[in-house]
Amino acid sequence: MKKHTHMLSVFLLAVVTLLVTAPKLWAIALADARIIIEINATDGDAGIQIFLDGEGWNVCQVSDPNGITVLDIQASGSVGRQGITELFFESAEPSFDEQTLAQLLALFPKGKYNIDCMTTEGQTLNGSATLTHKLPAAPVVISPEEGAAVDPNMPVVIQWQSVTTAFPGGELGVIAGYEIIVERLRDGLKFSIRLPATATFVTVPPEFIQPKTEYKFEVLAIEKSGNQTITESSFKTQ
Repeated sequence: MKKHTHMLSVFLLAVVTLLVTAPKLWAIALADARIIIEINATDGDAGIQIFLDGEGWNVCQVSDPNGITVLDIQASGSVGRQGITELFFESAEPSFDEQTLAQLLALFPKGKYNIDCMTTEGQTLNGSATLTHKLPAAPVVISPEEGAAVDPNMPVVIQWQSVTTAFPGGELGVIAGYEIIVERLRDGLKFSIRLPATATFVTVPPEFIQPKTEYKFEVLAIEKSGNQTITESSFKTQ
């Protein structure tokens, strides 16, 4: 009897040790977690973006590679009871005159950011996201020229040079693709498309183009890690 009691004690001690030393084995994994840097080269500013997706949670902490908490969220009241699944936000983006890119990179060191949340049912929810300092250079727009007046009866082609270098102060990475966003300022309607890294132009759908209308467009170079750099421009139709 004493032998069985001793074996049970050893077994229970092993279970407790496993729970303490490896709690993530019993945790639910986040469905998605991302942290990226976005640079607006035209405006001269930068900030970070964070996206989290998982089962309904009401408490969440994000820690940087040094173990410092950079985000601490606690939902209360009806939102706390209902739980959050997806969360996306952009940080403030002060101009480089107020905060240099080097200062932003120092605030958000590259490496793995650990995410620890608690579901509304009291279960642990874990994940991680890797931030890099691989920052693509700003796309150079070839056409249309800034503020150009174009013929609405002719195809409007947005063309840019391939991005092969890093943004000053950033590290060289690999371009995963480009995103083009065109906004019709009259009514706020937008046309957007994502293109592969080999693309250097896109034709705006003719049905989106109207006469005597102003348009704003963005060309985003997207690095493999998700970091992106934007060039803004505009054109108008005759």
